[in-house]
Amino acid sequence: MLKVNHISFGYSKNKTVLNDFDFTLKKGEHLCIMGESGCGKSTLLKAIYGLVDLQKGAIFWENEQILGPEHHLVPGFEKFKYVAQDFDLMPYISVSENIKKFLSRFYPEESEARTQELLEVIEMKAFENEKVKNLSGGQKQRVAIARALAKEPALLLLDEPFGQIDNFKKNSLRRRLFRYLKEKKIACIVATHDKNDALSFADKLIVIQHQKMIANANPKEIYNNPKTKYVAALFDDVNEIIIDKKTVLFYPNQLKIVENSDFKATVLNSYFKGSFWLIEADFENQNIFFNHSSSLKNGEKISLNFYN
Repeated sequence: MLKVNHISFGYSKNKTVLNDFDFTLKKGEHLCIMGESGCGKSTLLKAIYGLVDLQKGAIFWENEQILGPEHHLVPGFEKFKYVAQDFDLMPYISVSENIKKFLSRFYPEESEARTQELLEVIEMKAFENEKVKNLSGGQKQRVAIARALAKEPALLLLDEPFGQIDNFKKNSLRRRLFRYLKEKKIACIVATHDKNDALSFADKLIVIQHQKMIANANPKEIYNNPKTKYVAALFDDVNEIIIDKKTVLFYPNQLKIVENSDFKATVLNSYFKGSFWLIEADFENQNIFFNHSSSLKNGEKISLNFYN
């Protein structure tokens, strides 16, 4: 189990980046960390891996404390693997050679089998002999993930792991990777801006704002009951509507057109989203958004119902 016990960290005494973070993660569990840029997501991964020295608190894997550069000539906890956004691959050797670098040369058949297995996971079999310097950013990202998995870490730390990967590849890769991690019981922490990483694959979700944890629960629970507009906006467009002097949060799919209601709105714009249209409307001088099956004429008067 990973235990993060009330840790705080700052790059200077006057600039706190992590303020009193406290949570646990069991073997094989997947945790997603979300929040706006600069909130501390990447720094938290670095702290867990042992790349920074904490100002307060402690981090443990089982009964072993994870210590930073002050205690290790080569920082980084040996049972974990961390895939940063810069990848740090060897550009002049092939994809398969990058993966094999951390595998034993004394057992070439096992190393080759393991490499082929990981090439399938990252969907890069066709590029196994290609030099890394010739790959796209998204392909390099996938190789970096495979290389981190080569020796089956106890915990995999991923910083925006699908940020440079095209959408048509991202969805299948994400399903394949997280299924593989579950099968191998490899714990995983993902720092991301992508709601799909959290909603579809995470067991737990932590939301960070202003360098503090403001939510720590099951992703479904946080999505269905967002405490603030900031949290809700991580998942979708969000309507912050004042009704009867109370502020209520609604996602666009929670507003529906009806024949008649007390809530009247005027259509401002229609945005095509593929399987639906996102409609922007004026409701009592508040801009709101809702999903609809077709576009609507600007200026059209409509009635709405709100569904929690």
